[in-house]
Amino acid sequence: INDGSEYFGPYTQMRTVRALLDLIKSVYPLRTCNYDLSEEKIRAGKYKVCLEYHLGNCLGPCEGLQDEAAYQRQVDDIREIIKGNFGASLHYFRNRMKHLASEMQFEAAQLMKEKIEVLENYQVKSTVVHPKISDVDVFSIISDPTHAYVNYMQISHGLIVRSHTLEIRKKLQESDEDLLALAIVDLRERFESDCKEVYLPFTVPLSPDIKIRVPKMGDKRKIVELSERNARFFRQERFKQIKITDPDRHTTRLMEQMKRDLRLSEEPRHIECFDNSNIQGSHPVAACVVFKDGRPSKKEYRHYNIKTVTGPDDFASMAEVVHRRYRRLLDEGESLPQLVVIDGGKGQLSAALESLERLGLRGRVAIIGIAKRLEEIYFPQDPIPLYLDKKSESLRVVQQLRNEAHRFGIAFHRKKRSNAAINSALENIEGIGAKTAEQLLRKFKSVRRIRESSLEQLSAVVGPSKARKVYESLRE
Repeated sequence: INDGSEYFGPYTQMRTVRALLDLIKSVYPLRTCNYDLSEEKIRAGKYKVCLEYHLGNCLGPCEGLQDEAAYQRQVDDIREIIKGNFGASLHYFRNRMKHLASEMQFEAAQLMKEKIEVLENYQVKSTVVHPKISDVDVFSIISDPTHAYVNYMQISHGLIVRSHTLEIRKKLQESDEDLLALAIVDLRERFESDCKEVYLPFTVPLSPDIKIRVPKMGDKRKIVELSERNARFFRQERFKQIKITDPDRHTTRLMEQMKRDLRLSEEPRHIECFDNSNIQGSHPVAACVVFKDGRPSKKEYRHYNIKTVTGPDDFASMAEVVHRRYRRLLDEGESLPQLVVIDGGKGQLSAALESLERLGLRGRVAIIGIAKRLEEIYFPQDPIPLYLDKKSESLRVVQQLRNEAHRFGIAFHRKKRSNAAINSALENIEGIGAKTAEQLLRKFKSVRRIRESSLEQLSAVVGPSKARKVYESLRE
C-alpha cells in the first residue's frame, strides 16, 4: 500500500514471521503500550513509570528513561535485521558486551552475550545461500503457450527476504525475453527494489544502471535454479486450481501440451490404448480403453478374446485386436481417434502399425508405443525413443492410459480364467455336461455353494441322478 509506510514481505511461511517477531522481542525492548501516560500512572498505582517498563517490555522512553537517539537506533537495527543484515546489531552488542565487562557489570554483559547468541542462532538457521551474496534481485521465467510465470526473489546477506511469482497471460505470442523484461520492471517498481545487480537465466534489455549476471555454475547458478523451481511449483498449483474452477481451460491447455510433446499434427481429444493379457498363451485376451479430452470414457471400453493366435504371441495378438477394432469402426462409420497408444515397445508398435496399414489408416491415425521399464515413448520408423519429463502432464496421461488398459485387461483375463476353472471342475464329472454345469452355477453362483448344498437341493435343479453324481464327486 503506497501510504508512506515501509512494508516487508511477502513471507513464504507464517512460521518465519513468528520466529522473526520473537527474535525482535527477545533482543530489543520496544514500547508496545497504547495507554495515555496519565492514565497509565493511575493504572500503575504506586509505580512512577508504566507497567510495561516494570515487566521488562520496554526501557521507558515515554518517561525519559531512554533517549530518542537510542530508541531510534533500535528501530534502525530491527529494520536491518528484517532485511537480513545482522552485522550492525552483532557489532553493537559485541562492543557493548566488552564495555560492560570492562566496567565490571558482568550481569549486563551476560545479557548482551545472550542477545548475540540469539541473533547468531537465527542467522545460521535462516541463511540459505552464500552470506556474501547480498542486495541482489533474482528473476526466472517458465512459460507455456498461453501463460508465463515469473518468479522474483530478493536476497540480502544470504537470506531470501522476499519471494513473489507473477502470472502473465500471453496476448501476441510474446517471447520469454520480452515478458521477463517487462516483469522485471513491474516487480522492482512494485516492491520498490533499488538493487543494482540482478541474476537472470538469460540476458534481457534493462537499464544500464543495473548489472546483469547470467550464472553458469556455483552458488549463483543454484539461486537461479531455485527461482525456476519456485515458478514451476506456482504453475503446478495454478493448474490444480484451474482444473477445479475452469475445467475447459485446463483441458485445452492439456491437449495443446500433448500435441506439442508427442509431435502430433492435431490435439489428441480422442485417444485409445491397447494391452494384451495371457499366461503362457492360455486364455489370451486384449483390452481397449478410450479417453476423451484427457479423461476416461468407460462406456466405450472394449474386451477382446483373441481368436486367431495360438500360444504366447503378443505381436500377433496386438495385430489382431487393432485390426478388429478399426475394421469395425470403419464399417460402422464411427469416428477414429487422433492417437493410438500401444502398451509395449517397438515389436508391439510395429505389429499394430501393420494392421493400420492393411486398413489404409497409416498417416490418418497417429500411433505411439510406451515401454514400461524406462517409460520410453516409441514412434513408427524411429529407433530412438522419446523420454518425457517424469513430471510432464503428457506423460501422466499416457501412463494413466497404459495403467487403465492393463487393469481392464487383467480383470477380464482373471474372470475368464476363473470361469474356465469353475466350468472344468463341474464338467470333469462323468455324466455332467456344459448345460448341466450352467444350470447349477446359475442357481448356486459358485462351486463352493454347490459343494455345500444338500442332495435334495441339487435334485431340485438337475434331477436325482445327476445330483447324486455331483454330490458325491465334489465331496471326494
